Amino acid sequence: MRVRRLSDQEGQQLLRITRRGTGSAVRLRRAMVVLASAGGNTVPAIARLVQADEDTVRQVIHRFNEMGMVSLDPQWAGGRPRLITDDDEVFIVETANARPEALGRPFTRWSVRKLADYLTAHAVRRVRIGRERLRQILHQHKITFQRTKTWKESTDPDRIAKLARIEYVTAHFPQRVFAFDEFGPLVIRPQAGAGWAPSGHPQRLPANYHKLHGVRQFHGCYSVGDDQLWGVVRRRKSAANTLAALKSIRAARPDGAPIYVILDNLSAHKGLKIRAWAARNKVELCFTPTYASWANPIEAQFGPLRTFVIAGSDHPNHTVLTRKLQAYLRWRNANARHPDVLAAQRRERARIRSERQRGWRQPTPRAA
Repeated sequence: MRVRRLSDQEGQQLLRITRRGTGSAVRLRRAMVVLASAGGNTVPAIARLVQADEDTVRQVIHRFNEMGMVSLDPQWAGGRPRLITDDDEVFIVETANARPEALGRPFTRWSVRKLADYLTAHAVRRVRIGRERLRQILHQHKITFQRTKTWKESTDPDRIAKLARIEYVTAHFPQRVFAFDEFGPLVIRPQAGAGWAPSGHPQRLPANYHKLHGVRQFHGCYSVGDDQLWGVVRRRKSAANTLAALKSIRAARPDGAPIYVILDNLSAHKGLKIRAWAARNKVELCFTPTYASWANPIEAQFGPLRTFVIAGSDHPNHTVLTRKLQAYLRWRNANARHPDVLAAQRRERARIRSERQRGWRQPTPRAA
């Protein structure tokens, strides 16, 4: 008994399977039987080669002659009948996505054990399932255990026009675009952070403290084209402080040509005095949409401030904190393309992007 004549493609596939020796052991042994038979070996010789019964060898050869290469793949059959139907899986997924409170359970989230108990004891549709199988079904349907997130949808009727205007000026006039916003509140207390330390001996911060110094606000200004950040620390947000910041931005481009300042919709940013001054001095105020301050380019610049100046600090008072901020700003402006600065900005953009659930630079209709 001998296998039929092989085609060139079949012979090459059989050689590749036997030489690599990877994958299914059953497939490998069947390929060795077929290849040995094609080489002229007898059934008893092939049986000794693959350590199998002669009837098994004959069956492999017969199946190959009938089906070809498909016969090499094992066709497992039998086993325990399936107890969970497709409809049961749909019911399991719907239940997992529902809040337990809505189903009469006194808790706000499911655990795998609680979910399995609920399915087993369901009065209308009872599904008996173990925790491991339940975990597998949830994984197959891409249902994972995640932290809740919060966000606000913008209700601004001019949202599209405002975003389009911001994207237009930043794309066409980057050297004349500035961003302004407040960063805070700055509080004098030990701040948790991370840093290099000997294993098992992290840096320590005091647990008992008194907040006796009040809060401050960092009023920051960012030049998009120059990639420079500057600002001052104030006691509070106010229209007067905003106007002072806008005047410092106007002084950065004293040529009298128009400039564009991106800022959010805080009431201290849009008073009558500020609007009148902006009109006289050729300053266009580009307001971000309501609940969409993420569109302000300066937001990503506040991430490094939080990472390298605030986190892990224990400043004694606001004077020291202000000096540290200004020292970092001087270093940052001299090393604007430093990898640490860029990495911190990327992390901050990712955080903002996850909150707004919208990709920056997503195409939108341009403003007229």
